[in-house]
Amino acid sequence: MKPNQSNQRTNLMTGSWMLPSLMLVVVLMGPNSLGAAQEVNKHLAQETLMAQKAVAPPMAHETITPLITKDLAGVPGEQALMYTVDFPPGFSSPIHRHNAQVSVYVLGGSVVMQVKGQQEFTLLPGQTFYEGPNDIHIVSRNASSTKPAKFLVFLIHKKGTPLVIPAE
Repeated sequence: MKPNQSNQRTNLMTGSWMLPSLMLVVVLMGPNSLGAAQEVNKHLAQETLMAQKAVAPPMAHETITPLITKDLAGVPGEQALMYTVDFPPGFSSPIHRHNAQVSVYVLGGSVVMQVKGQQEFTLLPGQTFYEGPNDIHIVSRNASSTKPAKFLVFLIHKKGTPLVIPAE
């Protein structure tokens, strides 16, 4: 049990909501129902604790930090974007595509990349990866389960279209 869980149990059993709810039961059902009301509240508190324990911890997500978005001169409707992506330890993105020209440059940690029909690559800082507009990105994950990874993305795509499209 984590240190705060014992406090949560105490707060659930004797918290600020308990006295008003007991009073409401006594008012509605009469003074002889106090014991039953306490049992109901105890049961609700136990169910709440079990529900809290059953909730899975939040899943880690990548962090995307936009750096620049610029319309391409001489190429109407095309746009260049640059952003960084931080993968937490053990993170893996779902299969997707970009409908774009995508270049990746690893800044820190290590990432594993693969597009459909090509071999899987583990990239270290300073290494690059290219993804064409028709490629399906089947592997995109942090190679480490203990250290974060960070990479720079340079992308050229049609302005106003989605940057990431789920794929199979």
